Amino acid sequence: MTTQEQAAAPVPANAAGTRLWVERTGGRRYVGRNSRGASVEIGDISYDQAFTPGELMKIALAGCSGLSADTAVARRLGDDVAVTIEVEGPADDEQDLYPRLTERFSVDLSGLEPEQRERLLTVMHRAIDQHCTVGRTLKAGAEVELTVIGER
Repeated sequence: MTTQEQAAAPVPANAAGTRLWVERTGGRRYVGRNSRGASVEIGDISYDQAFTPGELMKIALAGCSGLSADTAVARRLGDDVAVTIEVEGPADDEQDLYPRLTERFSVDLSGLEPEQRERLLTVMHRAIDQHCTVGRTLKAGAEVELTVIGER
């Protein structure tokens, strides 16, 4: 494909057909959008009303883990079960990456018998390991390709 053909090509959609993009809104500030109408503010650490890209990656991981385990958790603990998933990972500034991310999945399991608790934990871990696309992608070390489209 020539550069002109790439410039004319539509922005690709993900597997679900949702188009994703970011638009610059100011100095080191962007807004992320999807074709379903959602948006999220993205900026550097000095912009209080925005997430940094690293924060978004971490939140994506925690959200993916929650969604992957949600059916199992709600089935056993009820649709109104309270769940909080914290995620952290300090940056390695020299390499400009996050070498390790840690998630803490908080949910009250005190109402379960010990064997029910262990079974739920097994099911949760398996669901996250098999269905959390973000975690699986990070663990696999996805290849990233960038195309810069200049003058049209």
